[in-house]
Amino acid sequence: MVKSVGRACLTALIALSAAGCSAESRTAGPDLPQTAPTGAQDPRAAAYERNLYQVAQGGRYFTWYGCSGCHGGNAEGTRNLGDRAWVHGGDLDQVYGFIASQHPGTPAGYATRIPTEQLWQITAYVRNLPRLAPEKRRRQDVDQVGEPQGSNWTGPVQ
Repeated sequence: MVKSVGRACLTALIALSAAGCSAESRTAGPDLPQTAPTGAQDPRAAAYERNLYQVAQGGRYFTWYGCSGCHGGNAEGTRNLGDRAWVHGGDLDQVYGFIASQHPGTPAGYATRIPTEQLWQITAYVRNLPRLAPEKRRRQDVDQVGEPQGSNWTGPVQ
């Protein structure tokens, strides 16, 4: 009887552990987006915006590509992404499109320099910034000090 109770507890613990990880699931393969969002309600958005792993990766790329140089925790005015008062719109397709095509950092935008999936991840991170407490954002900045930083990033070497 004791063994069966122990097994039942172990089985329940494993099931709960597996269920708790769905917000951090990772996908690799052909189902990754190969194109920009089709609109504000693109069904692929949930796989990025509700997934902690994808948002965290977006935060890493945000730093890697030098976005935090202008849009860091102390950014003011139009560069402040934490206030959700975005001049170019805050819908998924608007944020993605601005980063990819209209960002003043490059003549053609970043779509020619950053892979599509990473643009999705950065977009998910940016759209989550207003929900992050300032302490968490500072913690991320501290955690990423050792990560590669692209203050003058110009894209992959051709």
